[in-house]
Amino acid sequence: MWNFYFHELMNSLPFFLKGLWVTVEVAGLGLIAATFLGFLFGIMRAGKNKILRSIIGVWVDLIRGTPFLVQVFIIFFILPGIGIELEAFPAAVIALSNMGAAFICEIVASGILAVPKGQKEAATASGLSGIQQMRYIVMPQAMRSIIPPLVGQYVLIIKDSSVVSAIGVVDVTRVGWLTVQRIPEGLMVFGLVGILYFAVCYPLINLSNYLERRMTLTATRL
Repeated sequence: MWNFYFHELMNSLPFFLKGLWVTVEVAGLGLIAATFLGFLFGIMRAGKNKILRSIIGVWVDLIRGTPFLVQVFIIFFILPGIGIELEAFPAAVIALSNMGAAFICEIVASGILAVPKGQKEAATASGLSGIQQMRYIVMPQAMRSIIPPLVGQYVLIIKDSSVVSAIGVVDVTRVGWLTVQRIPEGLMVFGLVGILYFAVCYPLINLSNYLERRMTLTATRL
């Protein structure tokens, strides 16, 4: 019987790969939007405007303090009540972007605040504008501490994308749930799902570890 289930699972592999591609699409679009918003809000979060810092801080705390599944449900099921109707795929991308941006915002803000104040003061004394300081002085130094956790956050976002299957997005997790109804061998089916997620995340995990070691070595030499 196990051999029969395994054979059936292999026959379903094209569907899993198609679901994996949907996962990559959702996660990829979410990562791009989350990175852009996260850097934008992170710079504001580390800025001098107290009102902006407070507003962004409340948003970050709200997103980080609530389950991602609840956020997905609000976007997909609650927003139509106020006239904003979204299909499952764009709702998933928006939810993933919003969640990822909150975490990336904190990573970026922490990296910027870690830059010694003397560097900023020297840049100000040199006559550089705020934008020029951020572009030429602050961000190049901040990126040393931002990049390793940022790549690690990408891995978490990809894994969290599995939640969007709850609203009908036919990603690899959803394919697993549909397959297990036909092949009642959950360990085998979701073992394959886990392997496919691992195949996507493992290169990023290695990249994160490599960058962390490299940044640590560079800091030690300095």
